[in-house]
Amino acid sequence: MDVFECIKRRRSVRNFKKLPVKYEDLTKILNAAILAPSAGNIQPWEFIIVTKQELKEELAEAALGQYWMVDAGVIIVVCAREKDSSARYGLRGRTLYCIQDTAAAIENMLLAVTALGYGACWVGAFDEEAVRKILKIPSGVRPIALIPIGVPNEVPEPRWRMELHEVIHFEFYGGSKEQVL
Repeated sequence: MDVFECIKRRRSVRNFKKLPVKYEDLTKILNAAILAPSAGNIQPWEFIIVTKQELKEELAEAALGQYWMVDAGVIIVVCAREKDSSARYGLRGRTLYCIQDTAAAIENMLLAVTALGYGACWVGAFDEEAVRKILKIPSGVRPIALIPIGVPNEVPEPRWRMELHEVIHFEFYGGSKEQVL
């Protein structure tokens, strides 16, 4: 699948068939994640693979009751090693770069999921401390997102997007193409 087609097809899927994700596909998805760029090539990401039903239920509870995710074949919890990013870049590394780095890895995962015919959703609404406790995540490692992945039970329609001209500026904020071209 062409990358632009894959980007167009990607959807937030919240309805899954109760089927597993093939291990070889999971490996492809995770390999796509670790190919993401990162500040200083620190690669501050960690991935916790959750397939046990009771843990998925606990994560759904920690995700403010988003129980739809328990039907996913797997939930990947993406974490950032804040201490690694801060060791090189200080506060900015801890509060920004490791978040950007894991976000790039997550987007690579979502595109790989789409290319392989699975569905996924980027879940950021959760109780961080509850997830930390459930999965025994050590200090210095921060859970950033929960990514339920599975065989989609439906393919959502495309969501509304802003038009390109509404979000771009030329040369400075508020600059128009007429001022430049």
